[in-house]
Amino acid sequence: MFTGLVEEKGRVVVFEPAAEGWRLVIAAELVGSDAELGDSIAVNGCCLTLARREGSQLSFDVLEETRRLTNFAALRPGAAVNLERSLRFGGKIGGHFVTGHIDTMGAVDVFESRGKDHYLRIRIPADFARYLVRKGSIAVDGISLTVAEVANDAFAVWIIPHTLTVTNLAEKKTGEMVNLEFDLLGKHVEKLLQAHQG
Repeated sequence: MFTGLVEEKGRVVVFEPAAEGWRLVIAAELVGSDAELGDSIAVNGCCLTLARREGSQLSFDVLEETRRLTNFAALRPGAAVNLERSLRFGGKIGGHFVTGHIDTMGAVDVFESRGKDHYLRIRIPADFARYLVRKGSIAVDGISLTVAEVANDAFAVWIIPHTLTVTNLAEKKTGEMVNLEFDLLGKHVEKLLQAHQG
């Protein structure tokens, strides 16, 4: 379980095919400082298990399905990735509950500065729009954000300068894909309603 508060912007060292899937190596000073084998770490919002650690380099085994269903397929050496260690007992919860299980990907549609803030609109598959609520929460590449606008096939959020500094959003361009995880509570409510109506 995570909160969507990115702790560090790591850099991809290598992402390559391995015997059983893919091997992802990330350089991370802060997150790597106390990481232990088996720890869960959110990488662009996707929960991965730390398989190896050499100094500040963290290695993960990535399934082909994970690569296919996330924006990992576009990762190249030097790419910035958002990192967050799993929530610890007694830790602060400043974002919202994020599981690290990606629901779908969205495409950056508009990303522009408006005054001192930045406006980000993301296109999504239309059948996921039901999970979006104005002023509700969403995780974009693992970043807990508040939904400002909702349309049938898109939503928008406002990005403050601090978020641009500590995450990989500043490097995103129109058309690039981002990982999306919709609010867990909304998905549970939908399932309960479906069971009740069934």
